Amino acid sequence: MNATNEKTEEKSLKRGLQNRHIQLIALGGAIGTGLFLGIGPAAVLAGPSVILGYALAGVIAFFIMRQLGEMVVEEPVSGSFSHFAYKYWGSFAGFSSGWNYWILYILVSMSELTAIGVYVHFWWPEIPLWSSSLFFFIAINALNLSSVKVYGEAEFWFSIIKVVAIIAMIVFGIYLLISGSGGAQASIQNLWNDGGFFPRGLLHADGKGGFQGLFAAIALIMFSFGGLELIGITAAEADQPEKTIPKATNQVIYRILIFYVGALVILFSLSPWKSITTDSSPFVMVFESLKGFQFSLFGKTIYFTSLIANVLNLIVLTAALSVYNSCVYSNSRMLYGLSKQGNAPAFLSQLNKNHVPVKAILVSGLFAAICIVVNKVIPEKALEVLMSLVVSSLIINWLMITVVHLKFKKSKRDAQIQTKFPSFIYPVSNYICLVFLVGILILMWITGMKLPVELIPAWVVFLYVCFLLVKRNKVRRVIPS
Repeated sequence: MNATNEKTEEKSLKRGLQNRHIQLIALGGAIGTGLFLGIGPAAVLAGPSVILGYALAGVIAFFIMRQLGEMVVEEPVSGSFSHFAYKYWGSFAGFSSGWNYWILYILVSMSELTAIGVYVHFWWPEIPLWSSSLFFFIAINALNLSSVKVYGEAEFWFSIIKVVAIIAMIVFGIYLLISGSGGAQASIQNLWNDGGFFPRGLLHADGKGGFQGLFAAIALIMFSFGGLELIGITAAEADQPEKTIPKATNQVIYRILIFYVGALVILFSLSPWKSITTDSSPFVMVFESLKGFQFSLFGKTIYFTSLIANVLNLIVLTAALSVYNSCVYSNSRMLYGLSKQGNAPAFLSQLNKNHVPVKAILVSGLFAAICIVVNKVIPEKALEVLMSLVVSSLIINWLMITVVHLKFKKSKRDAQIQTKFPSFIYPVSNYICLVFLVGILILMWITGMKLPVELIPAWVVFLYVCFLLVKRNKVRRVIPS
């Protein structure tokens, strides 16, 4: 009996993620370069109303997290929403959702590894971009190969750094506003002066007033919340998932509202929104406000101007490392789950002595490494096409989660099963999410982001062709020729 239990244990993922890991993984998934540097383009489109956009997108993200949370608490398995799509919707749904998610984060891995090289290049320009990307590629993959607890610890501290940085920015921003040290332009009135709270109407001839700017920005804003679904991937390795997953899911929405909305209210108050450009961020403005400050250290005068760029670069480097760390983890677990379903090669479900899907990590890493090379040699236009596929994959991902949840609830209701962690205002929240996500696609089409929308049907057709090929190979193995 003991030998049987030991053998079963060797073939299972190990529950090594504690509550503090899950809390910070969930929070860290929503705090990345999209928050630190990606606010600029959205702010240019919407002005101060981008704050409302982040609040609205945060509510939608919370609905989706609760829907996913209900499913993973009830069935904490590997593969997360791919498993649920496979079980409650059908074979193709499970196949497509899993591989869509995997491809999505391979592409995200590519962009984050490239960004890491750029950030390192800021300090040491003599180091080639490819070499620093390769160094962190090896380091992060090595962390994930050791044990799930090591991944959890690394992500915990990456997220701590990001959270502390945001809190420090908020506190210092409040100080600048209250003390008057932020300069003559710093005032809460910046939120409604200079064109009002809704200053941009992209469909108006004069480009002034209206909600169209906010509508266009929401398409960009929503993608900042990509990564929240990572909490579902951790379920199979979470210690006491019936307790940790609900707690993390419920708390992350409050923290998002504080970190995103709270920070933006303060930061947009520090400077007129028109000073923001597409390649800047309100967070940069806070550091720029430090130019007049100095302090003495060991008898030497230190000027904040010399620290501004270095501190910001350290923060965005940490954010990029955190995102790539999560990509390595989530991609390997998704491959593991697909392998268990029979939708990926069987060898990808093999675990090492630390209960880590080592071959799934190596295969995902191989594809990410190829993307680094491709990113160096292909034209910039090709990279834009790849990142458009990221946008398309995210929309598919969120749509499938909320649709699968509807089918999951119907199944449980038919079986007269009361779930442990019911989603928020079901089924109203599901329909709100569906309307919202379809609305984003329509807005993207109207506002000139047609390529990502056009890629979605092509991508679904490609996945279906792959599914038919895999299905035919399964039949051949079952029925010898």
